[in-house]
Amino acid sequence: MKETLWTKSFIMLMIGNLFVFMSFQMLIPTLPPYIKSLGASGLEIGLVTTLFSIGAVLSRPFIGFMLEYKTRKPLVLIGALSLLLITFIYPLSQIVVIFLLFRFVHGLAWGWSTTVNGTAAVDVVPNSRLGEGMGYYGLSITIGMIVAPSLGIFLFQVTSFSNLIYISAVLGIIALILLSVVHYQTPQSVKETKKEELKFSYFGSLVEKSSIYPALITVIATFGYGSIVTFIVIFGEERGIDQIFLFYLFNAIMASLSRPIAGKWFDEKGPIGLVLFCTAVTFVGMWVLSFAHSNLLIIIAGVLFGVGFGSLIPTLQSWVLSKTPANRRGVANGMFFSSIDLGIGLSGLVFGVLAQFVETGTLFQISSAFLLIAMVLTIKEARGRKLQQQTQVSTSA
Repeated sequence: MKETLWTKSFIMLMIGNLFVFMSFQMLIPTLPPYIKSLGASGLEIGLVTTLFSIGAVLSRPFIGFMLEYKTRKPLVLIGALSLLLITFIYPLSQIVVIFLLFRFVHGLAWGWSTTVNGTAAVDVVPNSRLGEGMGYYGLSITIGMIVAPSLGIFLFQVTSFSNLIYISAVLGIIALILLSVVHYQTPQSVKETKKEELKFSYFGSLVEKSSIYPALITVIATFGYGSIVTFIVIFGEERGIDQIFLFYLFNAIMASLSRPIAGKWFDEKGPIGLVLFCTAVTFVGMWVLSFAHSNLLIIIAGVLFGVGFGSLIPTLQSWVLSKTPANRRGVANGMFFSSIDLGIGLSGLVFGVLAQFVETGTLFQISSAFLLIAMVLTIKEARGRKLQQQTQVSTSA
């Protein structure tokens, strides 16, 4: 019999995390045009993403270390509360430098929250259903990443930036309430570990060596995707596409439909074929988007991204966690989310500079090359596994 997946704790944690991502992600596409309205340069627009990502990456080793010996609930609630408080102070930022400082601090809190929430989810998911469980949990991330930006764009266009912030804060309050009623589970090995028994190493808490390869693929894939995160709204303005939210809407629909299938695929056949498929579909979607001058192509691109990138991220997360010992899952989760932030953050910086010289559609085409690199690395891993299996068979024979 299958172990139970849909417990009350898992459901509440998943919904709570959805509201965390909704609250945060509705700001992502609106902050670049907002800071542009304050007089920011192309480089400074790129720094909106980059400084945030640096903050997230810097904080994760510390929280990853704490997850080796601390129970989950206090850490989850501290993260959610920190995000909420920082959200409230954004309307105070009318100067570009101060705004960028707020983004860095927001990144510190985001690194904390995503690492703890993801680790708490792994703790309540049965090992035999890890791919499926994290696939569903990943839906809360993907839907938040996809639905919230379209909501943010709509609010940015019809109301003031301050009202956008307050609505984001309301979603953050709901998340805090939901996360406070979850019954968290802490692995026995973590409960038995004393802080005094551990020696903190920044690098040791930043990197989990057993799962570093899929984390590297995550960095490269999200670097390619990062140009979309930073420039999608500006792209719509350049092309005169007033319904750019359709990209996020159809992205969300297809991600929701494809995610359960992808999770079962992972549990039955492993990550390699699934990563290759998702990356290839995302690559095609990026090129369709780069040629878009109409709502129809925006919709088609959204569908492709929903099927591709919508399943790629939870697949990579499950791959990372499947290679990690239970007591190191906090570190591995932190490394995974840092990989995402590092990829998107570096992408914002590099393509922020490049955007001064090329049209945004061309920017998307250039960034798509990194998805091909991710595919090559995945194929290399598959060949390495096959060679290892052949060696084991010949040795036993």
